[in-house]
Amino acid sequence: MNTDFIRGIIPPIITPITEEEKINEGALRDHIEFMIAGGINGILAFGSNSEFYMLEEDEMRVILKIIIGQVKGRIPVYMGIGAIRTSKCVRLAGLGLSAGAQGVSVLPPMFLKPNDDELFEHFKTIACAVTQSPVLVYNNPGRTGYPLSQALVEKLAHTVPNICGIKDSSGDMTETMEFIRTNRDVNFKVFAGKDTLIYSSLAAGAAGAVCTTANFLPGPVCSIYKKFMEGNYKGSLEAQFLLNPIRLAMDKSSFPVAAKDYANLIGRNVGNPFLPNKCSPPAQIENMRRELEKAGLLSSAQL
Repeated sequence: MNTDFIRGIIPPIITPITEEEKINEGALRDHIEFMIAGGINGILAFGSNSEFYMLEEDEMRVILKIIIGQVKGRIPVYMGIGAIRTSKCVRLAGLGLSAGAQGVSVLPPMFLKPNDDELFEHFKTIACAVTQSPVLVYNNPGRTGYPLSQALVEKLAHTVPNICGIKDSSGDMTETMEFIRTNRDVNFKVFAGKDTLIYSSLAAGAAGAVCTTANFLPGPVCSIYKKFMEGNYKGSLEAQFLLNPIRLAMDKSSFPVAAKDYANLIGRNVGNPFLPNKCSPPAQIENMRRELEKAGLLSSAQL
């Protein structure tokens, strides 16, 4: 299976909505063009910052149709899956592939605390249902409540042919490096899931990063990857340093509202989060504005 296209900066695209919580098709199409112009290498539909957990399956079908129709094959589109039940994950994977997605990313079941044997069968069942598609697993212990063990990921990488990578949002560089080291013999694609660790992960051999901040700063975020691949390591590191205070300021907001707050600050008009989440309070909005101003990135014309 060719996985060469799985690389670079891939934003989990935010979901623009109207005041009535309807999908804002015009804003979504415009947002896709904004990110593509900024240099992104793919789009992850229904990632954490897409608010996937708020969406019904019919809404997912509509969103996928819009994204894939707007992208027109210029970059890969990946289907994010965050359901608890294995059979539902299989159904969502099929939905994504039938709509034209070129890969699947699977979050471990939330709320439950399955053991490695249960997780292995969960991921294997999903992957075997979509053997024509590359599948990436998603390590996000902060949201699921438990990590994917190194032993589990190594077993998946070496025994399930189309499980070809992982997004690691642990924030632990030792974990990231071990995912790379123990699976490099099978060309396993490891992606940084923490926007503050793009440079460090690339230096360790990662294939790229899944970056929320690329929703509102696609140019600056993509420059970290682009400069690194060109061998301009100093420039890549400086681009990372420019990004970090902006990303860290997001942690003072409730999850996941800061991505939409930042996008609206630079004029993207993506709407509010789905309730019960609300936009950040005024003091936090001002804090985020200051970080953009310090970096010289407040105006979307500068991106």
